[in-house]
Amino acid sequence: MTEAVSQDVWRNTVIAVVGGDEREQEIARLAALTGAQVRGYGFPWPAGGIAGVTQAECAADAFDGADFALFPIPGIAPNGALFAPEAPAPIIPDAALLGHMRPGAHIILGWADANLKRHAEATGIGLHEYEWDEDLMLLRGPAIIEGLLKVVIENTRITIHKSRVGIVGQGTIGFLLTRYMVALGAQTHVFARNAVQRAAAHAANANAHALAALPAQAAELDMLFSTVPARVIGEDVLARLPAHALVVDMAAPPGGVDFEAASALGRRALWARGLGRRAPVTVGASQWSGIRPRIEAILKETR
Repeated sequence: MTEAVSQDVWRNTVIAVVGGDEREQEIARLAALTGAQVRGYGFPWPAGGIAGVTQAECAADAFDGADFALFPIPGIAPNGALFAPEAPAPIIPDAALLGHMRPGAHIILGWADANLKRHAEATGIGLHEYEWDEDLMLLRGPAIIEGLLKVVIENTRITIHKSRVGIVGQGTIGFLLTRYMVALGAQTHVFARNAVQRAAAHAANANAHALAALPAQAAELDMLFSTVPARVIGEDVLARLPAHALVVDMAAPPGGVDFEAASALGRRALWARGLGRRAPVTVGASQWSGIRPRIEAILKETR
């Protein structure tokens, strides 16, 4: 049996929860239950506060002397800012900001871009990514799909049932979305490069196509979803979609949809980031279930 981290170690650990949305409220609350000193900044702050969590005045105060910083999972914008839609100003974790952390500190996050990796290396801070942990993705997957359904219902005038739906990509979320769409009665078309993924989509009662077939099939779709974080829906696809079609990008930056082309063509295209905030308690808890073991492993090595 693995030895647990002692309460004394937790009490002497400072955790900064920076950026995000309502999910970070639950992550901060659970982090505080360990006995750690927890500070929060850049996510919506509840009226009654969060037990055991201090609200920092600014990002620098949150980082000050922190052993760990927890960043939101939806990713980092092209300008280097953390996902923090309700923060008063962009939170850009550059070398100056990271320099407030304790030497040898660690950042735990969904994924890091090249700039963050460079700043972390310059300041001697460790990076630990969990965006591609399949178990955590599956745990928060239902909340993501439920959030997507809300987006679809609010932005279409037809039912999902009997509609013609295209899904690009069959990773964890793409395959889960396929199962939901089939169950809801949509005529579901899957586009993927991987032959095994196409076979799995076929077995799930979807119509499976190679990715190269997407432009030719686009004219037959009422809705098109991208789950691939690379440009897969460009002008060649968008121009062929029916005028009423809804395009939703579910991928992390840089995303899978050419939004400039969509705008020029008059196509309705949305980037649905942060869908997990629809169920922040459930999703926050699932994220913490992946974050806590990483913190504990580091503490056992360093304390």
